[in-house]
Amino acid sequence: MAKFKLENIMALVIFDLDNTLIGGDSDYLWGEFLVKNNYVDAAEFAAQNEQFYEDYKAGTLDIMAYQRFALKPLSEHGMETLNKWHAQFMETFIEPIVLPKALTLVNEHKSKGDRVIVITATNTFITRRIALRYGIAELLGTNGEIVNKRYTGEVEGIPTFQAGKVTRLNEWLAQENESLEGSVFYSDSFNDLPLLEVVENPIVVDGDDKLLEIAKTRGWPSISLR
Repeated sequence: MAKFKLENIMALVIFDLDNTLIGGDSDYLWGEFLVKNNYVDAAEFAAQNEQFYEDYKAGTLDIMAYQRFALKPLSEHGMETLNKWHAQFMETFIEPIVLPKALTLVNEHKSKGDRVIVITATNTFITRRIALRYGIAELLGTNGEIVNKRYTGEVEGIPTFQAGKVTRLNEWLAQENESLEGSVFYSDSFNDLPLLEVVENPIVVDGDDKLLEIAKTRGWPSISLR
């Protein structure tokens, strides 16, 4: 893995979440959590969850179909129940895959004044508290529609997936009067290629095979936080 040095210039620093900041995929693991605790029809849900994850890794994921699948269990329960489940999920599935090196990297950026944000395709119900576990309050993720304090099972707006990450980031940049000057994006997945191509400093973290090959040809640094 190539080494890199943090420059002493304040900038926007973007982190992908799954398999970048954490040593696993929170979306997939949430499905595993639901199955393990019999909160869903275990056999049917597990099979669909596995297939969607394989589609994601292959770059063939139908993001809207997947998001409706992922959001459906949220629509069937009230927020009090969901929040109780999420606390259990954090303790049993997420804490074991928190990466100390990732925590250190986030803190290094924050200590030098960088603005740190997470952009993830996973829905914000699952990911907001994971980002906060890393001390990151700013998050762009796929939003589940909420009506009368309950999830409807539908997606609100554009999912933060592939080119959708760039679209949502551009909206955020305009809203926050931010720019990509000196920007950094850390990611593991070739699905994030659209965003890696628009930041000034793309950095591959424990990359998949496709992304590692692209990084090699383009001279992008590759690091490991494992």
